[in-house]
Amino acid sequence: MPADKPNRKAATRKKRLAETIDALTALQFGPRQRNETAAYTLLALLDLPPDTPWADAQAPLRGITPIIEFIATVYGNRYAPNTRETIRDDAVKFFVEEGLLLRNPDNPNRPTNSGKTVYQIEPTALALFRTFGTPDWATALRRYLASRETLKHEIARKRDLARVPVTLPDGSRVALSPGGQNPLIKAIIEIFCPTFAPGGVVLYVGDTENKFVHLQTAALAALGVTLDSAAKIPDVIVHHRAKNWLLLIEAVTSAGPVDGKRRKELKDLFVGCKAGLVFVTAFENRRTMQTFVSQIAWESEVWIAEDPDHLIHFNGERFLGPYPDVMPAKP
Repeated sequence: MPADKPNRKAATRKKRLAETIDALTALQFGPRQRNETAAYTLLALLDLPPDTPWADAQAPLRGITPIIEFIATVYGNRYAPNTRETIRDDAVKFFVEEGLLLRNPDNPNRPTNSGKTVYQIEPTALALFRTFGTPDWATALRRYLASRETLKHEIARKRDLARVPVTLPDGSRVALSPGGQNPLIKAIIEIFCPTFAPGGVVLYVGDTENKFVHLQTAALAALGVTLDSAAKIPDVIVHHRAKNWLLLIEAVTSAGPVDGKRRKELKDLFVGCKAGLVFVTAFENRRTMQTFVSQIAWESEVWIAEDPDHLIHFNGERFLGPYPDVMPAKP
């Protein structure tokens, strides 16, 4: 009898996995989102062990690591640490896009790249899964599929409400993902630029959710600049046309000031630029700046959002402007 117990456990797990794949197939997910990994991910987000009825499915808040731990502990399937991206990209991310999961419902303002990011099954989907294997499943499935597009639009609308709206100098707008450094990026564009680069053109804005949320390729090309998607691009790039300066601005809330190493990286990245380079580190407040002040590169500028009318100039004979080593070559 005891020898049969492991076999029964394995059979129960296999049956539950097959059921989950059937449910994902019924929900019209493609092969990559109804495979074994996707099924285990869904079970983790339903907090559903193999011998627990579908009617008892739950909706815990779980990040990628807790998902992996649940799968290992409850289903005995251990994923290597380097599979985190596979679970995120092939299952979780797609489930979020299709409205099956909610990202950070406990705090919509949590940054997209936060290590505290969590996911939760969407309530309508939870109600559907609780009917799996019952006579109510077919009717509930039809209703869910019929309302899925409306549901996705409503989720997207709520997500958009949490985004950070930014008005560019030309009056156009972009929306950045919530939290993180993006409120500071908003201040850079809407306060710093009019003050210190009046008439300037914002050529690039980065976002953790979309690296190229705003990019003026042609204008950068006219300055001799081509941005590689693999490159470590500054958070904001502004062309101060009146002085032909290219302001390379890093928004710092927790890491990434323009230190000596970063200044050299940017100088190399923008080699051949037809505008003089100006290196700027932006902070939200003096307290944050104090954490990084020993790292700030000479021949660079610091702007603090809580004191928006002032710049801190690190050495040199100029208050704001490019130094000889980053001036464009003379024709």
